[in-house]
Amino acid sequence: MRVLFLTHNHPRLQPGGTEAFAHGLFRALRDMIGVQGLFLAGTTELLRERRPGTLLQAAGAASDEMLVSLDHFDRFYLSQGDVYGLASLAPMIERLAPDVVHLHHPLLWGMEGIDMLRRAAPRAAMVATLHDYFCLCPREGQLLTADGRLCHGPSPDSCRRCLPDRHGSDFTLRDLGIRSSFAAFDALLAPSEFLRGRFAAAGWDAARIRVMRNAVAAAQPAPPRASPDGRRDRFAVFGNVNRFKGTLAALVASARLSREGVAHRLDIHGGTTWTSEEFRAEFAAALDAAPEAAHRGAYAPEEMATRMAAADWVVVPSIWWENAPLVVLEAFRHGRPVICGDVGGMAESVRDGVDGLHAPVGDAAGLAGVLRHAADTPGLWERLRAGIRPPPDFAAAAAAHLELYRDLVSSRTRRTPHAIRSRIPAAPC
Repeated sequence: MRVLFLTHNHPRLQPGGTEAFAHGLFRALRDMIGVQGLFLAGTTELLRERRPGTLLQAAGAASDEMLVSLDHFDRFYLSQGDVYGLASLAPMIERLAPDVVHLHHPLLWGMEGIDMLRRAAPRAAMVATLHDYFCLCPREGQLLTADGRLCHGPSPDSCRRCLPDRHGSDFTLRDLGIRSSFAAFDALLAPSEFLRGRFAAAGWDAARIRVMRNAVAAAQPAPPRASPDGRRDRFAVFGNVNRFKGTLAALVASARLSREGVAHRLDIHGGTTWTSEEFRAEFAAALDAAPEAAHRGAYAPEEMATRMAAADWVVVPSIWWENAPLVVLEAFRHGRPVICGDVGGMAESVRDGVDGLHAPVGDAAGLAGVLRHAADTPGLWERLRAGIRPPPDFAAAAAAHLELYRDLVSSRTRRTPHAIRSRIPAAPC
């Protein structure tokens, strides 16, 4: 079997959950199962300067992983303006003749990229994983209102309140364009029931969306932190530092605990790349106000176990719904209970009182109360740690995806053994 994977970035250039999962899955299919194929990662001049005369560059030493320069992208319409550049990829894809094309994000590739893929690989089964809400929410896929409240789904009126400079018809055209393009896929995947439900609530056909859980690399668990007094009061936040991830709320909660005399430590692990100067100033001020907190900076995947070893709890303080955070799986891989918001994909991933604790989302005072409870309750950490189920690894994810691919290829062959579709039907998702 030959597979073509496409993502909006490569984890070598910018760490992110979607990129990490897609890349790990591709390598597991290749190295553990023997699937052949190609991993194409979109990029822009912000991350890698375009080389003269070509859209393609090597991503590293692997010959089956390449970067594709994809500037000229419209983030509102999810539209790639460089259709000539996309068309230049078609001969390469035709030669590859993939049995399966798996798109892991429409960013940079755009709806035009989906059209190109269908034309260049007309016999292939096409799969898309809906890793987040970009297809629903024109405000960077966050499903947050302009004043920071949770949004329960797009509508012409609510979207215009967030983006008042847009004409109402812009939102309709965006929605129709995305749904029409995604009709090209034989299967849509979601990493959580919650995310699937958000798409269904927005009018997408839930029968076309199946849940396929995320996975993390198998690893030797970090040993529990030595605690002579038995107190479990070391908290850690992992991931990109930004407003949506709730880093500021975590720091405010830590500052509150310090004022109340609650012994604890909070370590922030992650970089501040691509954040605004305004946010970085807020972050610095919040750090100064939280004497028991420290920013440990960005980290490489191979550093995760070492950093995890210094923590008792992993905190996921995101102020948005989240989808299926990989950091939760990483925490469970290392036997760390998780404290997270009580909504969305993160609440689905963490069982309150079983393998972690839920805190009121976006509420620093409420989060502080949960952190205090975690630190001050004897035996709680041990009980929750015992409730952790080992998360799926990439071997299991690769096997599940391969089974899906085979079913789709077989079904497509039976349905249209000789047909080659020359254009994408404009059918609703």
